Amino acid sequence: MSILNVLMTPEQAVVAVDTLAQDVLSGELSEGAKLLLIPQHNIVVAGRGSGQFFLRIYQLCLEASFRKAFSIEQIMREVGPVMDQLWPNYVQAALDAGLGLDQLNSEIVVVGWSKTQNQIVGTAYAKSDVESHARVAALVGGIASPGEPLRGAPDSFEPEAILSAGRRQAEYLNDQDGRLVAGGRLIAAFLQRGEAVVKDLGTI
Repeated sequence: MSILNVLMTPEQAVVAVDTLAQDVLSGELSEGAKLLLIPQHNIVVAGRGSGQFFLRIYQLCLEASFRKAFSIEQIMREVGPVMDQLWPNYVQAALDAGLGLDQLNSEIVVVGWSKTQNQIVGTAYAKSDVESHARVAALVGGIASPGEPLRGAPDSFEPEAILSAGRRQAEYLNDQDGRLVAGGRLIAAFLQRGEAVVKDLGTI
């Protein structure tokens, strides 16, 4: 698993992810896109866990964004059920590839500006098995995954603080797993009304 952080107020939000990616079959390391924009609606979709599953969810969100009556509230209602619908195919693909099912998991966030509520809103989703529905939780203030290394740390929108938090999280995850599972660079999207800025904050 990698890093997925959200910090938000009604006026602004930052979503940060690392870039380390690994091919599950070859083990080859590379850089992956774990944070993507729906720019015409000022929305960020980000994830940790399976890159292929995340990209499929993003694709469906992007397709939905072309609807005439699209809203962030609508897409936030739809992501959880869509994760449940797609999960059996994800499990079958893992079995076909000879992967252990205990490694299958996905965490996704949708964060952006709500025209209806005139503020930043967000929802987090988590899925790890076929038997249970995706866990869905409205974001209030944000989320840190993993949260353990950041307990007691003050929240900050400053790029230096966000990068420092990412470095602590990467060190924690790599120590926990005994191998490199988080790293590369920390990419952050800064959102506010009418603006989405993506920055490379540096190496973690």
